[in-house]
Amino acid sequence: MIKTEILHPQLLETLAKCGHKTNILIADSNYSFVTNSSPHATIVYLNFCVGEIKSTLILEKILKYINVEKAVLMESPADFVNEIEAEYKKLLPEAVEIAHVARNEFYSLAKSNDTLLVIATGENRRFANILLTVGVVA
Repeated sequence: MIKTEILHPQLLETLAKCGHKTNILIADSNYSFVTNSSPHATIVYLNFCVGEIKSTLILEKILKYINVEKAVLMESPADFVNEIEAEYKKLLPEAVEIAHVARNEFYSLAKSNDTLLVIATGENRRFANILLTVGVVA
């Protein structure tokens, strides 16, 4: 039995395969995991039920295993208060660049061959998808 916070074998295996510039998508429960991700990506289903498991918990644990150099979020409407973005900012190191892109550009990035891991969550808040670019080991 390993002594780490993440025990999911498929998730650990795929994280170990991620190198510099690899993308990891943490996707909310509304995201089309299969059609809007790379055909080469491993999809890890952690979407047990609506509202569980939250994407913020997954991000918190993943950050203990990898360095992140960039995060990309889908643009939300101007009148939408994106509370989860504020939670992501609290979890991510200050040096991490956070970019916002239009919906179709986000899908294109998620579908690129650079995306190796897609984590399907039960997160039910809107605009909770976050695409992480793995950084170098410090």
